[in-house]
Amino acid sequence: MERQAVSDALAALACALGWTAWSLLIGALAHRLPRALLASDSWLTAPRPWPESAHSYERRLGIRRWKSLLPDAGDALPGGVRKNTLVSRDPATLRRLVEETRRAELVHLALWPFWIVTALWLPPAGVLINLIFATLFNLPCLWLQRYNRLRLQPLLLAMGG
Repeated sequence: MERQAVSDALAALACALGWTAWSLLIGALAHRLPRALLASDSWLTAPRPWPESAHSYERRLGIRRWKSLLPDAGDALPGGVRKNTLVSRDPATLRRLVEETRRAELVHLALWPFWIVTALWLPPAGVLINLIFATLFNLPCLWLQRYNRLRLQPLLLAMGG
């Protein structure tokens, strides 16, 4: 029984270290993405084929009620930008904020699949727990980035930016 407890503790430690290392790696890589790459939507960040609007995120997900509860790790690395610091209404700042929503969306899309790697050392139940963790951690962040972009892009267009 003691051997199993040690094995379980090591598996949990491996997950914690793995998620941390993967998050740091993805964050560092995303931090190095050139702004020009984030200036427009890619196939990953483009509007979905189904009707997607800021209003639908508000109505279906109640995003306004919980969005302030999510952390912003935009400045976790030197030179990074917290999205809540980009509050100016000038077009250049709003464009930068839209770029940062794309960067954050790419980060969370890249973080999510790490649960698959846990299959190397975890039994199926542990992999399932990691899948649930990855989804619960990343999906709200993805929704928030898309919601913010859907709110900002029409404003930018109206400003001629």
